[in-house]
Amino acid sequence: MLMRDKVVIISGIGPGLGKELSVLAAKEGASGVAMAARTPSKLDAVEGEIRSLGLDVPILKVKTDITSRDQCEHLVSEVIRRFNRVDVLFNSAYDPGEFEWAEEAELENWRRQMDTNFFGSVQLSQSCVPHMKSQGGGAIVMIATLAEHKPMLKYGGYAASKAALRAATKQLALELGPSNIRVNSAHIGWMWGPSVQNYFESQAIETGIAIEDLKKVIIDNIPIGRIPDDADCAKAAMILASDYTSVVTGAGLDINGGEFMPT
Repeated sequence: MLMRDKVVIISGIGPGLGKELSVLAAKEGASGVAMAARTPSKLDAVEGEIRSLGLDVPILKVKTDITSRDQCEHLVSEVIRRFNRVDVLFNSAYDPGEFEWAEEAELENWRRQMDTNFFGSVQLSQSCVPHMKSQGGGAIVMIATLAEHKPMLKYGGYAASKAALRAATKQLALELGPSNIRVNSAHIGWMWGPSVQNYFESQAIETGIAIEDLKKVIIDNIPIGRIPDDADCAKAAMILASDYTSVVTGAGLDINGGEFMPT
């Protein structure tokens, strides 16, 4: 079991990847699952799903906005108070921003994305690091994006914020390696789940093109012939936090069905 006896924090709990990471951590034997989100009802819903599977893993729910350093510190202090340690952090919280052309983008939107996707993820990591150091190690996984590697129209602010996070990931990996703290990133492409499903539904209404036809345009560029779903993407990301990758740090794992293959 990939998370056996590990205390796992997941930020950005919602109906997509954050939920899947939380459920999977519970399935994979975590000794404690700490879930953070700005909306308490989303935390309650994921706890309910975990319990519906018959899993009795201890769960901690903390309302958290990661753009606030005080709230990041509060989240981690609550985890330590409840579980006495933190082994894994998944930085899954994100702000998708506005879909706008870079040449005319409202840069306040980009700054808002940076506050969550970059600064928020870094400061939550910083809050975990002292505890990971004192216990002899840990693992941090940044949820990144294909858009860093393969530019996508109207995704400029999101891609820029995640590219900055990738640079910080490598810097943290270099600095924290001697403390046995690994820092890696999971670069996820199209991922079938509630957010993408909503996107396709809105595009179908806007363009008059059937959802299956819109999906086909994307799938034609994915070698495995399908859009990976959020549960499968969670499994791949979790490998980076597991002991199977105990000698891997500073790495970026591409999770996109082969849509992008770095040289």
